[in-house]
Amino acid sequence: MKKIYFFILFIAFFISLNAQVKKTNPSVSIETEETNDPDNLASQYFSQIMGVAISATSNTKMFNFIYDWLGTPYRLGGDSRKGIDCSKFAYKLYNNAFKTVIGNNSRNIFSMVSPVEKTGLKQGDLVFFKIRSRAISHVGVYIGNDKFVHASSSKGVTISNLNDAYWNRYFYKGGRMLESFKSDTNSEE
Repeated sequence: MKKIYFFILFIAFFISLNAQVKKTNPSVSIETEETNDPDNLASQYFSQIMGVAISATSNTKMFNFIYDWLGTPYRLGGDSRKGIDCSKFAYKLYNNAFKTVIGNNSRNIFSMVSPVEKTGLKQGDLVFFKIRSRAISHVGVYIGNDKFVHASSSKGVTISNLNDAYWNRYFYKGGRMLESFKSDTNSEE
């Protein structure tokens, strides 16, 4: 009986102490407001995933776009939130975050880039894979720290690590959009 009494007393003390901290520390309520902000939620999420502060990244629009699409199911030829394939996801991300129109399949997209080795990848570069094929069959967008976002046939829109055995095995090359394509597509707007 004494153990129950002390346990209840301990809980009551903890609750009152917690209430005191919230009264005396206004930053606690500010913190709560910040976590309800969708932009800040995306920033916190990517900071945890990537291990870098979102303010240090170059394109928060890209991260917000990714955050909104994570979990969207895969559908070959799909281009909506009901289902999307890898090239359409890359197309939509580039159009939204970089205001650049890229090709409609992974091989066409590869023709628009300057090849980059894995060690030279920068945030926003494209990553290409030859999965059980001699031709490029998959594309994603590099987001930093060896991670890339893509529409996976098994997981939908997801973040994967280039060093995972599967992706490392099929990695072909990275690619950085050629300036001539950036200029052409941006000047058409």
